[in-house]
Amino acid sequence: MERIRTSTVTLWQNNRSRAFSAGSNGLLARLRQQNEKDIVALPEYKARSNLSNFLGVKAGRITSNASHSIEAPTPPPSGYKHILSSSQMLLTLDAAMATFHLHVESRIASLCGQGFYTIGPCGEEMLASIGHALDPDVDAMALHYRHLSVSILRQLRLGRNLEDVVLDRARGHVISKLDPVTGGVHCAIGSARGESTNELGGGDYVVTSTLASQCPPAVGRALGFSIADTILKSDTSGGSAATKPLSFVTIGDGSVHNAHFLSAFNLARHARFRKKKCPVVFGVSDNGLSISYPTDGYADYLFSKSSPQPLGAQFDPESRAIADRDGVPIFKANGCDMFDVYDKTLQATSYSRKYSAPSLILYQELTRRFGHAATDRQHAYLNADVVDRMAESDVVASGIVQAAEQWNAITYSEARDRFEEIGEMVKDSFDIAAEEPKITSRDEMLERVSQPMVSVPQLQSEKLVSNGGLQPKLSEGKREKREVMRKHMTRVVAEVMDKDRKVVYIGEDVEHGGYYLVTDGLVNKFPGRVIDFPPDETTLLGCAMGFSQVGLLPIIEVPYSKYLDCGADMFYEIAISNWLTNKQCPNGMVVRVQGFDRGGKLLLHIICLSIKALIALNDNISNLACSSVFGGNFHTHNMIPHIPPGVDVLCYSNGQDYARGFRNAIIQARNGRVVVLVDCTNLLNLRHLHEKDRGWETAYPADDEVMSFHDIRKFGDSGKHLIVTYGNGVVTALRARRDLAEQKVIGHESEIDIIDSPYISDIPDGLRDALSNGRYDTVLFCDICKEGPGSNTLSSIIMGLKKDGILPAKWDFVAAPRTYNPLGNMVTFLNEEDIIGSFRKLIC
Repeated sequence: MERIRTSTVTLWQNNRSRAFSAGSNGLLARLRQQNEKDIVALPEYKARSNLSNFLGVKAGRITSNASHSIEAPTPPPSGYKHILSSSQMLLTLDAAMATFHLHVESRIASLCGQGFYTIGPCGEEMLASIGHALDPDVDAMALHYRHLSVSILRQLRLGRNLEDVVLDRARGHVISKLDPVTGGVHCAIGSARGESTNELGGGDYVVTSTLASQCPPAVGRALGFSIADTILKSDTSGGSAATKPLSFVTIGDGSVHNAHFLSAFNLARHARFRKKKCPVVFGVSDNGLSISYPTDGYADYLFSKSSPQPLGAQFDPESRAIADRDGVPIFKANGCDMFDVYDKTLQATSYSRKYSAPSLILYQELTRRFGHAATDRQHAYLNADVVDRMAESDVVASGIVQAAEQWNAITYSEARDRFEEIGEMVKDSFDIAAEEPKITSRDEMLERVSQPMVSVPQLQSEKLVSNGGLQPKLSEGKREKREVMRKHMTRVVAEVMDKDRKVVYIGEDVEHGGYYLVTDGLVNKFPGRVIDFPPDETTLLGCAMGFSQVGLLPIIEVPYSKYLDCGADMFYEIAISNWLTNKQCPNGMVVRVQGFDRGGKLLLHIICLSIKALIALNDNISNLACSSVFGGNFHTHNMIPHIPPGVDVLCYSNGQDYARGFRNAIIQARNGRVVVLVDCTNLLNLRHLHEKDRGWETAYPADDEVMSFHDIRKFGDSGKHLIVTYGNGVVTALRARRDLAEQKVIGHESEIDIIDSPYISDIPDGLRDALSNGRYDTVLFCDICKEGPGSNTLSSIIMGLKKDGILPAKWDFVAAPRTYNPLGNMVTFLNEEDIIGSFRKLIC
């Protein structure tokens, strides 16, 4: 094959910016000299020497008797529909050679005790040409850890110099604080927020080490593109097909077994089935091994069963009609052939752009070189001959042969010079990065956990003090309408959605009002912004992450708190992102967790009766809710084990405070914080505190009233005893206080103050201030969660207050028993008798 040859020297010179001054006397350089014998014995080092010698022989610079023979990939029988240009070939080789050298130097640095990440991309370097099939300015990309070369090529296409790219990657390997991706806490594929991302969701997203966890957010970005375009009237899906953004995500063949991938792939297929726009392209590289587990071509078997048409067929309207409801089109490419990789990837991306539909490409015929990581004991599960053959399989050399002999794009002399030049560049990068500062401060690690909390106007203290129930004095000259908590929740959600078009509400069964009617009527007020998802919390939370990354502000409804367990790992991915990316990629959102603590018969009636019938029931509904017998353990979960660093968790006791707090939650989420609101089912429709007093109904707060996370509500402000609780515990404590007075344990209810402290993931300043003056003789903490490790929140708050030295000598803690909750029974929940018994013991 012949092509008109562009000047290789000119093209490669344009990709240089400065001469490195190697730190020859630096620590890593000295350690290399000390460990030279061990370094030259590394299989990676030997392979690099072999490639350099091979190119030297080909260039006529070295005479060798070795029988080392490397062939170019064989083109597919049907040829290529799309061809790389000379400049694209050279950029691909740059990315491939840099990837290979980076891996070799990472193993050397590890041997010298200065490198801390050795998972290897070798054998998959020629996947770099994927980057030519993507639009670096608008497409979103999340890459498997072996697909480093794709990230490098994307950054080169964005105009970065190769020296800068490899230095940044070296910083990741030696955990330099100057690593622009993670700031010195991990070695992750990705790029600095400002260099490779845009406000509409395009960019190179950081991927964690959790298997396939990049897939659900990738589908979320794909769905979010069209939602954001519709809501914000942006240009992201206007114009030609080439300008439409898509979401590209890659995994290894072992990851096809993982629930993260299976959930994401299923949701993409489901979107296609429902004719929803979801331009996501899944890339799967198949090297036959998942560390030691042989995959035996299962990915090919799995995806071939998913293909609705002949592989590689043209997507004419008839084929598209077949694909509309039958599944995801599958492409297959030789992963060692940069032309086939580019061609098939471009076919897949073109399809997904044109039809806003998912596709998948399987990169085959790959061989993993040098094991999974430096710690991988290949000889424990592979025989020596197989290990040697895998190490000798050199796709970079094969790619150079392809470019030189099939396409006349380079000479072997030019290729060898460039290979040696990049090798020195990478070596110098490691020397420089190893001298840079590393994380040494614990405060730094704490500070980057979440975005700063936004200050909100301070609420007048009298608005947060009640002597009895929640009945403040009526406003002068008018009667304020009072409602149950659920009504205020619906109203405040509508309020924030009306004020901010970026807010979307997603969940299971939310379009018809949700299990507790919190979203009742909102789908008609905000078309396209209240969105039902199938029952899978992994993709629900993952898509929320993707929505946030394309500029939306998601509110997520998890129907029952127990169901958060089903999406727990994705929830942790959301939480860690701000820390992992050094604050560059927060995932601001509000997560509403329902079905917490004691339930009610209300849900049974929602299932059985129409909305009109429910409305007619009025007080009867509230009475049924207060009887609190519905649910069983799976719908009245009362543990909060999922509070990772970087998440704000709150549990409000009444509608007025919920509305004030929800406004603040949106403010904080807009600034990038992750806020979880846990809703006690029993409180949603509770009207009466004592008998028929309507003492738990409240007026909707004024528009300017915002309750900060550090605010507390006081029931009484003159007592010598104090009860601290939250959520359902507030009602229980107020009733217990009255019983204590009636039983003459205390002379009057005013002897006990009750603090409602809804911020349960940290010690609120209001609680700390209330205890700092030393006015209370006793303090009783009442937690509606179960007692014991990993179950409740007040235990850690108590220890924090104890460390601060502001607890009185007499204090105690009571919580629900450490067991599970039976259906139709409240025996396992915190009750008035628990509080009364604990208080009696405390004051004895």
